[in-house]
Amino acid sequence: MADTQHLSLYNQYVNNAGGWDEVSNVVVAEYVWIDGSGITLRSKCRTLEVEEVKSLADIPEWNYDGSSCYQAPTDNSEIIMRPVSYFRDPFRKGNHIIVMTETYKWTDGTCQTLEPANTNFRVHAKKIFDAAPEEEPWFGIE
Repeated sequence: MADTQHLSLYNQYVNNAGGWDEVSNVVVAEYVWIDGSGITLRSKCRTLEVEEVKSLADIPEWNYDGSSCYQAPTDNSEIIMRPVSYFRDPFRKGNHIIVMTETYKWTDGTCQTLEPANTNFRVHAKKIFDAAPEEEPWFGIE
């Protein structure tokens, strides 16, 4: 692809030539999670019938097939995504958002009890952070 073609494609998104700003009565939410490899980020889009998301309460839980993401067996594959934070989408712009999620799987086929999915380490870290709210957590690459 020639440089001018790359620039044209870039400008399409920068200038919102795709028309996302024209759709003002909905928010496109890109739900993001870490798959069972512990390395790969995955995402899935959902259209929310609101003009703007004002809090986490405006973003519903959602699900995906965990058997294709190394997180669940095929006979009990539903994984639940719980939104924990959201940010304005720099690609779609407007009121569209990127949603960071925690993931949970059903403990058995009855769909009564959820447990953290194999790469949902945030749920364990949050317990520690909540135990000492006066402390400021530090993060390192180690």
